[in-house]
Amino acid sequence: MSLFSKFFGSSNLASDEEKESEFSESFTKNTTSIDETFIFNFKKNGGKFLYCENADEVKEQFENILEENDWFESEVLCYEPALYTMLDDNKLVYEKPLNPKFIFASCENLIADEGSILFSSKQIKQNKPNELPVNIIILAKTSQIIGAKSDGLSAIKKKYERDYPTNITTIKYFEKVKEEDFTQYGSSAKNLYLLLLEDL
Repeated sequence: MSLFSKFFGSSNLASDEEKESEFSESFTKNTTSIDETFIFNFKKNGGKFLYCENADEVKEQFENILEENDWFESEVLCYEPALYTMLDDNKLVYEKPLNPKFIFASCENLIADEGSILFSSKQIKQNKPNELPVNIIILAKTSQIIGAKSDGLSAIKKKYERDYPTNITTIKYFEKVKEEDFTQYGSSAKNLYLLLLEDL
């Protein structure tokens, strides 16, 4: 049984509140694997986390997000041909969108110690985070979870030996803070969904 299955069971059985309480209890018992650390910090930052055991669950959860937000047949920003099939299946327009409702992308890595998502020009071209749509859906795999941002930079160097990407950046804040926090100065909060596919 995978780590995520132990915490969450089937992806659509437990409510968010149940997941949160189960996770908080287990997290406080000094079990701090990088997977757990990422989930804890990501959710603390306001991210919406959807664990998927297989590709069918990814499609199902993606459709649930579209339904929840009434995004069917709308415009989407997506730069990755590998993701176009899911957009085509749901009649989403991604060619030269004028007013995209969300961006659909993969990522380079998931950073555990700050609960952030690491991107490069491979996913978001030369856009800065504040130039992206407010709504983001990310498709990532459990093998992409790493400890710290420095590990992510090392992984990028290793992955792209020749065609090294530019615009390497992270998105960390997924909801507006209630009080002003100087650490968030200059960053824009995003409504971010993470479809996390088990591949370990």
